[in-house]
Amino acid sequence: MTKIDKSKPVMVTGANGYVASWLVKKLLDEGITVHAAVRNPNDEKKIGHLKTAAANSPGEIKFFAGDLLQAGSYKAAMEGCELVYHTASPFTMDIKDPQKELIDPALKGTADVLNTAKEVASVLRVVVTSSCAAIYTDAIDTVNAPEGRITEEVWNTTASLDYQPYSYSKTLAEKKAWEIEKSQSQWDLVTINMSLVLGPALNPANTTSESINILKMLGGGELKMGAPKMGLGVVDVRDVAEAHFRAGYTPEAKGRYITSAHDTDLLEMGAILLPKYGDKYPLPKRAMPKWLLMLIGPMANKLFTRKYIKNNVNVPFHADNSKIKKDLGIEFMPLKDTMEDSFRVLIDEGIIKGK
Repeated sequence: MTKIDKSKPVMVTGANGYVASWLVKKLLDEGITVHAAVRNPNDEKKIGHLKTAAANSPGEIKFFAGDLLQAGSYKAAMEGCELVYHTASPFTMDIKDPQKELIDPALKGTADVLNTAKEVASVLRVVVTSSCAAIYTDAIDTVNAPEGRITEEVWNTTASLDYQPYSYSKTLAEKKAWEIEKSQSQWDLVTINMSLVLGPALNPANTTSESINILKMLGGGELKMGAPKMGLGVVDVRDVAEAHFRAGYTPEAKGRYITSAHDTDLLEMGAILLPKYGDKYPLPKRAMPKWLLMLIGPMANKLFTRKYIKNNVNVPFHADNSKIKKDLGIEFMPLKDTMEDSFRVLIDEGIIKGK
């Protein structure tokens, strides 16, 4: 049991990220001082929304420079903090060199932040933003898991440097985190294992997340002939921020937490938007047949390999989210609200154009 003092500052790595921005806003709204570690503390485009959030809240924000690949660069931001949130990690599928672009920053960054926490005497708890990707690679893995759904006991064993390297990077990084946690007794570790995070970005014009790309694909016409019934989990970014907050400040919180609100698929996600946006935007109305995807998928998108299609299309996703509901009292938002709010922001920003 670890009780964190709310009068002490809290460090957030990658503080201007999609999830982290909402977490920082939540901390500021609670009157907490945030040590925001970002790559460039002078880049107004990327941190202006956090300054605005601080100006409109009782909390205070202080910016620090921090880089996942620069050893010791988070130490200054961590000094005096009892609670550390490590959210910084690349989330992209469009990569040329998975080792350099995904594995190294995820693994080295996690090792550096947690080893730094061993050196900073004030630290009592570290919350790491992990992913359901550290639990499974493909929807078929959830079907093959005990009782046909993933739980916190399950680890990803099917990703590799060559197949789904993003999932591989999250698995290696979280395993490293637990390894370092076991090497000391000063602080405890909690991980938030999120499924696909959707919901409005606080800084949409400068948000680089695969989540935005999926929404653009649904609303931009790429899938107007049909969307694959690709099984996945979805959770709202605002619920993810709340989960992080509670994981930090609930004394009894421990271990991993699957943070996934809805078992769904790409076609259902598009269908939810049809009543409100279907007349103006080329949203998918039907399922794309698996055989057709097998033919055109690998040509249309290098991610859609035949193996990927076989393991995910027309395959349901099932995750057990009972632990986070029970331990942290999380109540998830309806999928309709998440989808509509996400889409509205992309329309307002001109990222998605109508028919």
